[in-house]
Amino acid sequence: MTAKKAAIVIAVVFIVYAVLLGWRGVLLIGTGDPVAIVLGIAILVIPVVGAYLVWREFQFGSRTEALARELENAGGLPVDDLPRRPSGRIDRAAADAAFSKYKEEAEADPDDWRVWFRLSTAYDAAGDRKRARASMRTAIVHHDQQVN
Repeated sequence: MTAKKAAIVIAVVFIVYAVLLGWRGVLLIGTGDPVAIVLGIAILVIPVVGAYLVWREFQFGSRTEALARELENAGGLPVDDLPRRPSGRIDRAAADAAFSKYKEEAEADPDDWRVWFRLSTAYDAAGDRKRARASMRTAIVHHDQQVN
């Protein structure tokens, strides 16, 4: 199953959960008891926050895909030629070595979204998901600035 399909399945499961949870919140509000009403309102907030977070992740994924397609069409995607372990994971030492090249590119031209995209893939290959996502967000911001 691809990551996109898995995300859709998780979103559908969340929607079912949110509807069931929201219905419980409505039932609690309908009791008329002040404590139950407050609890019902609090329960209704959970699906709203969850829906916002799911929407935000889908937006991030969608924007990332769009940038990847644009960079691929321009011939600027990094080549995935790093050696892999028998498990299929990228060799950490090789990823770290490749990472320094992309980091230098980003430092040399910090306003170019393409270098931030490539840096994000290098962070991801090195196993640093937090910095990979942060770099991808930077790439998205710079792309939007260059387009507008």
